[in-house]
Amino acid sequence: MKKPKAPPAIPPPERRLVVATIGAPHGVRGECRVKSHTADPLAIGDYGPLFLPDGRALEIIDGRPLKDDMLVVRFKGLADRDAVKALTGQNLVIDRDNLPDTEEEDEFYHADLLGLPVTDGEGNAIGTILEIHNHGAGDLLVIRPVAGGATLLLPFTKIAVPVLDVPGRRVVIDPAFLAGPEKPPDNPEQDA
Repeated sequence: MKKPKAPPAIPPPERRLVVATIGAPHGVRGECRVKSHTADPLAIGDYGPLFLPDGRALEIIDGRPLKDDMLVVRFKGLADRDAVKALTGQNLVIDRDNLPDTEEEDEFYHADLLGLPVTDGEGNAIGTILEIHNHGAGDLLVIRPVAGGATLLLPFTKIAVPVLDVPGRRVVIDPAFLAGPEKPPDNPEQDA
């Protein structure tokens, strides 16, 4: 007698990688829009089980491109509009260990940068990489400062980040390119 196969378990937080975000329902038969964060949008199901933040595993049974990085997807067991509407806005994660190894020495996944320490050219600690954003004009590193407070932004370019050693867990930046929250003028009457 065969033992029933255990359902897949969500990976531990340090290995979770967001590959997509569930959008609004599409029609009435359980389809929904999904914004893919992978290089090939249709590949989101190729990296093993997809998990919701609450640990439930989802399986894609049908998917097609809508436009750019947006797909229309149907998940196994979700057959109506209300079922998928409840998932709107939730991220889908995979296990980082399911990604293939990078082929080039200077290739890496954005997830590999999260948590790396950031220093300036003299070795002074600046902070750690918290997130990477791209709002259309290129990647921005979001850095949590060592001293605490508001996060800092840095364009992810070769000039702003002259040293990126992922295996050595070393990121050296040029602090001149850092941007932080706007500060009020020292003398507001002077600027009026």
